[in-house]
Amino acid sequence: MTVLLIGSGGREHTILKKLAESPEIDKLYAIPGNGAMTDIAECVSIGVKDLDAITAFAKEHKVDFAVVAPDDPLVLGLVDCLEGIGIPCFGPSKLAAEIEGSKVFSKNLMKKYGIPTAAYEVFDNIEDALKYVDTAELPLVVKADGLALGKGVLICQTTLEAIAALREIMEDKIFGASGSRVVIEEFLTGPEVSVLSFTDGKVVVPMVSSMDHKRAGDNDTGLNTGGMGTVAPNPYYTEEVAKECMETIFLPTMNAMNAEGRTFKGCLYFGLMLTPKGPKVIEYNCRFGDPETQVVLPLLESDLFTIMKAVAEEKLAETEVKFRDGHACCVILASNGYPKKYESGFPITMPETLKHGAQVYVAGAKRAEDGTLLTAGGRVLGVTAVADSLKEAIANAYDAAADVTFENAYKRNDIGARAMAAYENKGE
Repeated sequence: MTVLLIGSGGREHTILKKLAESPEIDKLYAIPGNGAMTDIAECVSIGVKDLDAITAFAKEHKVDFAVVAPDDPLVLGLVDCLEGIGIPCFGPSKLAAEIEGSKVFSKNLMKKYGIPTAAYEVFDNIEDALKYVDTAELPLVVKADGLALGKGVLICQTTLEAIAALREIMEDKIFGASGSRVVIEEFLTGPEVSVLSFTDGKVVVPMVSSMDHKRAGDNDTGLNTGGMGTVAPNPYYTEEVAKECMETIFLPTMNAMNAEGRTFKGCLYFGLMLTPKGPKVIEYNCRFGDPETQVVLPLLESDLFTIMKAVAEEKLAETEVKFRDGHACCVILASNGYPKKYESGFPITMPETLKHGAQVYVAGAKRAEDGTLLTAGGRVLGVTAVADSLKEAIANAYDAAADVTFENAYKRNDIGARAMAAYENKGE
């Protein structure tokens, strides 16, 4: 079969490598892909938002199946376009992708169907929003309604910070039209957990849980980033918590989307906070998370393509989804200065085979004319190791990462430390 993957980041490189393991796939295309994906796919220089060009390419090249990974083309309706010309897809429709495309929609959905989340108010007028934060309980969270590259959420400790956040989002339009409306919600406390899930609108099959590290610096200091590393599974996500989430969040969300005529088929991401009052939803994503995918999929033993086809055909209940026991750790190597200003274009050197069977998942890189892989982004790549214990997975990931070098590289040195502390507190 000929399969087309949409996207260019570390998440997509991870998905692509997993798809390449399937005996059913003869040919892989990636739009636009990146410099490291050329080893396993033919990369085609089309923008992920150019729905017409992507659809035309897929038709011309007789694509049998498409995997739409990033949020923008999903929210714009690429799946609808491809399915409209008879190409089955893994990914939600435009109507279903609204669960990430609009925070106002997702919050109202949770309120309507009794799905636990933070208390909130919605504003499309800055004067009303400013009046509200003047008396609101602190700290609070200000969120731009639409997509904002994962950066549209501002935690405000003081009223002055909340006012500044509102002016930046609603007046200065730092997130563009995504900031025309805002959600202001209560600040929740507790361990955070990411749970990716496969769903075909009939059943929800959660994947291995994970723990992200968003801050740029060690000990969770510095600016928020797209993610500086991940571990899986998350020690706070116990069997009891998983059962409660299935009953109060996962199935109710699937059923709510069905009731709204927005059946969700694809990967539904649950960003959760385990509060003193139980698990609550912080956010939904309509696709695989990045870099959570880089620790979740390496633990998947089942054929990913088989699962994706089953989701598209609404046969997920009949399909095995098996993850191996053990742990995974991903350490991100970024360009110094990220998430602000940074330089790129530096050669990346790494051995053909990394120690401990570790994998490299490339996010920001391009090929020079001579074939050299050059840095081309803030988050350049992730090094993932899988082992029987978390301690071993962390040690192996860092050991393997030491053999991957490029000028101005930086990484956090404490990925997994919080998870290790949690296991030690539990006496494991």
